[in-house]
Amino acid sequence: MEEPEVGPGGPVPVPYPVEWEADVVLRDGSTTHLRPIRPQDAEAIQRFQTGQSERSAYFRFFAPVRRLTERELSRLTHVDHDDRAALVAVRPGAEPGGEDVIGVARYDKITPAEAEVAFNIADAVQGKGLGSVLLEHVAAAARERGVRRFTAEVLPQNSSMLGVFREAGYAISQHLDDGIVSVGIDLDPTERSREVMADREHRAEARSMQGLLSARRVLLVGPGPGTPTTEHHLAQRVLDAAAADPGDTELTVLDPPGPVPDVPGVRLAASWDDVPDVELALLSLPARDTEPVVRRLTGRGVRGVVVLSAGYAETGPDGLARQRELVRAAHAGGMRVVGPASFGLLTTTPGARLQASLAERAPGPGVVGLFCQSAPAAVTLTATLRRRGLGVSALVSAGHRADVSGNDLMQYFEDDPHTAVVCLYLESIGNPRKFSRIARRLAGVKPVVVVVAGRSGQVVPPGHAVRATHAPRRLLDEMLRQSGVIKAENTHQLMDVAQVLAHQPLPGGPRVGIIASSAALAALVAEAAAAAGLVVAASSDFLMPEAPDEEITRVVEALFAPGACDVVVAVDVPVVVPRTGAVARAVADAAARTGRTTVASMLGLSGLPDELAATAPDGAAVRIPAFSTPEDAVTALAKVVGYAQWRTEERGAHVRPEGVDSRAARRLVEDLLADGRGGGQGGQGGGQGGQGGGQGGQGGGQGGQGGGQGGQGGGQGGQGGGRGDGPRELGQDDAAALLGCYGLSLWRSRVVRTGDEAVAAAEELGWPVALKSASAALRHRTDLGGVRLDIADADELRADVQRMHEIAATALGEPDPLVEVQRMAPVGVACVVRSAEDLLFGPMVSFSLAGDATDLLDDVAHGVPPLTDVDVSAMVRTVRTAPRLFGYGGAPPVDIDALEDVLARVSVMADDLPELAALELYPVIVGAEGTSIVHASVRLRPAARRADALRRALPA
Repeated sequence: MEEPEVGPGGPVPVPYPVEWEADVVLRDGSTTHLRPIRPQDAEAIQRFQTGQSERSAYFRFFAPVRRLTERELSRLTHVDHDDRAALVAVRPGAEPGGEDVIGVARYDKITPAEAEVAFNIADAVQGKGLGSVLLEHVAAAARERGVRRFTAEVLPQNSSMLGVFREAGYAISQHLDDGIVSVGIDLDPTERSREVMADREHRAEARSMQGLLSARRVLLVGPGPGTPTTEHHLAQRVLDAAAADPGDTELTVLDPPGPVPDVPGVRLAASWDDVPDVELALLSLPARDTEPVVRRLTGRGVRGVVVLSAGYAETGPDGLARQRELVRAAHAGGMRVVGPASFGLLTTTPGARLQASLAERAPGPGVVGLFCQSAPAAVTLTATLRRRGLGVSALVSAGHRADVSGNDLMQYFEDDPHTAVVCLYLESIGNPRKFSRIARRLAGVKPVVVVVAGRSGQVVPPGHAVRATHAPRRLLDEMLRQSGVIKAENTHQLMDVAQVLAHQPLPGGPRVGIIASSAALAALVAEAAAAAGLVVAASSDFLMPEAPDEEITRVVEALFAPGACDVVVAVDVPVVVPRTGAVARAVADAAARTGRTTVASMLGLSGLPDELAATAPDGAAVRIPAFSTPEDAVTALAKVVGYAQWRTEERGAHVRPEGVDSRAARRLVEDLLADGRGGGQGGQGGGQGGQGGGQGGQGGGQGGQGGGQGGQGGGQGGQGGGRGDGPRELGQDDAAALLGCYGLSLWRSRVVRTGDEAVAAAEELGWPVALKSASAALRHRTDLGGVRLDIADADELRADVQRMHEIAATALGEPDPLVEVQRMAPVGVACVVRSAEDLLFGPMVSFSLAGDATDLLDDVAHGVPPLTDVDVSAMVRTVRTAPRLFGYGGAPPVDIDALEDVLARVSVMADDLPELAALELYPVIVGAEGTSIVHASVRLRPAARRADALRRALPA
């Protein structure tokens, strides 16, 4: 659909902004659909208006308007999605295929950067947070159209709408004039507005998951009797599980594949008319039959549907479309979707157990909240949990993750009093940016352990609709580290770490005490501990297998003495003499009495054995986890120690350096993309790289290689420009202007042709200068004479220009080539700061020292903005070549604060501008005082909507 817009030369079609459509979760956990208004919504808008109370109508129109005139309806529903735009919140109507409007938000531009905003929320849904959601979405739409400020006129009695504005987190102003409150809202995101959005998102999504996991009335819809299919087997498995252990669930069965078990809590429904109101529905149907059933569930109080069967996105484009229609139908009816191809979900809280899964035997009760995706993974994990004796608070399998994801479950687990440890088995991450934000918040209060299939996060299983990514394979590890998440290498290690966290207190430090049944074992464990980053305490000791009880008690008591160590590893593997259990009892009693974090590896013990159980002084039961090998015990313990240390560290505040003008940057980017500028002067930018490389060599030896690649980037800039929707390589002047908006100063240069022009440029820029060929083949080749450094006078410069001309003529057949002149930068260490916009991860920032060795060894630190000051500091210090910045080999240390400031500004720039496809500052010369950005390569492109935009929305 297209709406007309008046432009130069007549109407210009403006596409219907389908990207503004979104499904959202409200405060009560229900869902609704937001979309731009359409002319055919006139009838629904009239129904909406006539259904409003007199008070609501008066608040919106300052008059008791009951019905809208045809002219008013036409104006409200005919918009151009630019100067005038409106969003409506809709739910299924009484007529088949119809919709009812439950909320409207609109803006009308007053100036190109300012618009008047208005809202109207249906009386039936007021208090559910729809107003705040609509404000977020209409503000995001307005920012895309260049609006930076909203104004509104509100009656003083309309406290709910004034509250929406005040609580949004934006910078607002308001004053009373003639009985009307005039409100002004600055739409630029603030730290407060981000926090408000995250808090509201957290509460809504946690409530949504609570609605599913607290369900007691469950409906199973099967395929009915017939030739056995996969759907028959899935439905039968649910019935078998209910017969064995229905939990505290009331299960109604419709169209079962066979006989329904005659057990309490399970009943057969003869037809849809016999189906009572339920809270959760399990669907085991062919894919083509599922959506109609979901639509029939609307209005029956169902909070969510669990789709057990497959046949959706994994089958191809038609299946993906079917999956999206299924989700749309559920969201329109206020329901969440778990699946397709889900194993189901269950909870184990005594008296409130939910059994809505394919599990033949559910795990026992415990404190581990477990999320996984595919059903096969859930089968493996539940078997492992039972074998180890590790209980769970809840288990959720998201299948293809069409809607409910690990992000939703993390929101729920944060507030769940029954969950102390969160474990995630992820086969894909649909929104890493949101994952990082939620995980960091959750990890601050509860440990989060994650295993990612394929380890890199770049393996996308069939059926998972995930954006493509070109991010470095190490970026996921950096993102998890930045978020405080414990990364496990496989499911075995996931369970290893979980059993430590679930049954032992967090360690107070890294000092490890070792008790072993032989000196050799003690030495091996000590080596493993040191390799894992633990500090081996001097109190470590070993016991002979035949040691008397008195000796065992003495050694154990010494190891658990106050201050002796922070954690204990007990290893008892006798060779000939049978293990008596005396060591296990002594260690368990000491660990329970002292609260010291303890792990064990003892012959014949695994999981959480009774032999390693004891009672603490407060009466609490304490179990020491047992591992099959000492190395497994040490590895799990080291990961837990690392997390405990992260919990105590300062996590910092999001960086926002002074001198940043985001609005000016936004206007500049929009202008550059609109008029096709860019390129033209790319060759000028390239030359700076060569000089920077040479100076880097003076400061530490690796900068010379950096110059070559910098020059190459500049050459690409020269080829940019022109109109179209593709990327734009910026020339030096435009790049400098954009960097200047973020307080970054680009080292100037001039492209010239003759010796006299070079001298004039040197006089303007300042002596001494560097000279570099503007040819792409020579500008970075010091060895071929393409770069001359430290030129101090005019005669030398003219001679160097002549020699460079001769080289170009000989090597390239160019008799009169362009050359570049640039003032020499101060000496220092050459570094590289880059950013890129990835379709999956969003903005990415990286840091490294310059040089081929750095690139070949992948000695690069990565981060996902927004970054905190602690993140920035860690990025600079975690590269292996970082000692060169701090005075390695007797060299003077460089200005780390200035370097971190550059990295912080680039991270803010990348976060602000999704159009910033790629930025490379190469090299950044870091001296004893300050930094010099010698070369910048900047590429812009029209931005795709980020997966984690500044608005609350369910997966698209």
